[in-house]
This record gives sequence, C-alpha cells and structure tokens, in this order.
Amino acid sequence: MTNKKPYTYQQAGVDIAAGNALVERIKPFIKQTHRPGAMGSLGGFGGLFDLSEVNCDNPVLVSGTDGVGTKLKLAQQLNDHSTIGIDLVAMCVNDIIVMGAEPLFFLDYYACGQLNTDQAAEVISGIAEGCRLSGCALIGGETAEMPGMYSQGDYDLAGFVVGVVDKTKIIDGSHIKAGHQIVGVASSGPHSNGYSLIRRLIDDHQLDLSQAFDGSILGRKLLQPTTLYPKPVLSLLNNSAPVLGMAHITGGGLMENISRVIPKGLAVEIKRGSWTMPEVFSYLQDLGQIEETELFKTFNSGIGLCLIVPDDAVSDTINHFKSHQLAAWSIGQVTKHTGQDVTII
Repeated sequence: MTNKKPYTYQQAGVDIAAGNALVERIKPFIKQTHRPGAMGSLGGFGGLFDLSEVNCDNPVLVSGTDGVGTKLKLAQQLNDHSTIGIDLVAMCVNDIIVMGAEPLFFLDYYACGQLNTDQAAEVISGIAEGCRLSGCALIGGETAEMPGMYSQGDYDLAGFVVGVVDKTKIIDGSHIKAGHQIVGVASSGPHSNGYSLIRRLIDDHQLDLSQAFDGSILGRKLLQPTTLYPKPVLSLLNNSAPVLGMAHITGGGLMENISRVIPKGLAVEIKRGSWTMPEVFSYLQDLGQIEETELFKTFNSGIGLCLIVPDDAVSDTINHFKSHQLAAWSIGQVTKHTGQDVTII
C-alpha cells in the first residue's frame, strides 16, 4: 500500500523539537553545577573537563556508573519526579568516594517512549541538584526517545561519574587489621535498593501511599532521596583522618558490602541495636515478616556508609559527621575470619 503522506520522524513517535526545547529548559540547572575544570557548554558531541584545574599531584581517575532500579516505578506511580535525579547522582558518587575520589563530572542517560518535557525537566533538575550538592559538574548526557520500547509515562535513568584521587591517597582497605573499628553513617531511608520487594509489599497489601507515616506520608518517606556523602567524606579526608576503608551500603546491604573492602582472612562483627534504624525499615519488616538476615541483605537498614578506622579515631569521626548534620555510630569491629564474612552479634 502506498503511503499518501511523506513519512516524518514525528509521525513515528519521535519529536526532535521537544528534545531541543528540553535542552533549553535544563541549561540553567546545568549552569549551577559548574566547577573548576568544566569546559564548553551543553549541546556538543562530548563533555570537556580540564584535569589541570584539579589540585592533585598524582591524579588517578576513578569512574562509576549506576541507576536507581525500580524506585523509578514508585516515582512514576506517585507522579513525583523531583528527587529521583538526586538518587541517580548519589548512587554513582557515593560509590567512588569510598576510594577517596573527589567527583569531577557527571553524565546522565534519560530514555523514554514519548518525551514529556515537563517530566524530563523535573528529573534532570534533580540530577543537577545532586551534582551541585556533590561538587561535580553536569557536563552532558543523552535523552533518548524510543517509542515501542517504553510504555506511556515510563522512563529509565542511568548515570556515569568520573572522579580523581591522588595515587598516594587511594583508599583500598589494604591496611585494615583485626581490631579496627567500624563507624556507620546514617542513611535517609532505603536509598535506592530493595524497591522490588517494597513494591511487592505495596501491591500485595494494597498500601495507601498517602497515609500518615513518621511525620510525613508513606509515599514521601519511600521516595526520600539517597543521602549524598561526598562533601562530608572529602572534608574528613582533607583533615588527614586515618580512614582505612569505606563501603557504600547499597544492594546486598550490610551483609554483602562491608566485606568487599576487608582483606582476606578478616571478617566483620556488627553490633545489633548500636544505631538508630529509621521507622520505615521496621515497618517493612513487620509488614512482610522479613527475617533479620534477609533485612540486612536487602536493605541498608539505616546505615548508608561505613568507615573502618583505628580505635582512637572513632569519636572524632562520629563528631565530624554530626557537624555535617549526619548521625553516625560505632557499629562494630574487624575480626579474624572464623567462617562468616559478616556476623550480627
């Protein structure tokens, strides 16, 4: 059959004009993330960063990439896209700071079936805010409109960060020994992990996300953005604090992530009840009759970052994070390996 009208890209579901309009809308957000080293402007084929602007004698680049998982579905269900971009940045920058790296620049990938410029601008403004709060520049990204790949209103996100650390100051956990202490820094909630289970509980129990919960409403508590740790951590390291290792507590929880930075032959003991767990975790645990081990493997359980430090540095480390309005606790210690990588005692 002969098509009587010429084919257009817009007819196929892709609106280039909407994409161009989005670029213009997000330029002010991106301008707010500018930092020394960032070059060029949005809209080029690649982002530029001048490494000579970084105060580092022996620079080693550290990169990371991540997404926010099915927390996206909750944001879409609640039609609140204002903070999911912060989650995206946090999941990336929190990963690289555990090696002592300063985040330098960030790129994002936003994919959808049909571009909604208001929705996309809301998401990207959150990404820009996460970058601003982390001290890194948003120097580029990609908005992909792919009809047939995503349903109406759906979108997906991915992020990519590059940071720098002096080669002599890389934190790799190699100096950790039995007897060293673990300081846990508070999370804001589930962060961006465990949402497939959270959404299953929401569906199975037909939860009302607008119900009052812990001084707010349940949906807002579950959308609470991931805590950004770069500035307090870098401030701590710049004061020559004796941090021997760090772990970002993401998927796998406390049971899986701390052991990633502990040398072979060592293990970790976590003291049950040594920190204040946000109410949302006990609520989810009771709702799903989740066993404690499963809780600690699925969620961060109130600890978003762990630092391994000598015994005499525990108090100063905790006080440092408190000065940055982040609660922190002594939650355990490193031990000789006796069969389990992580034990809750």
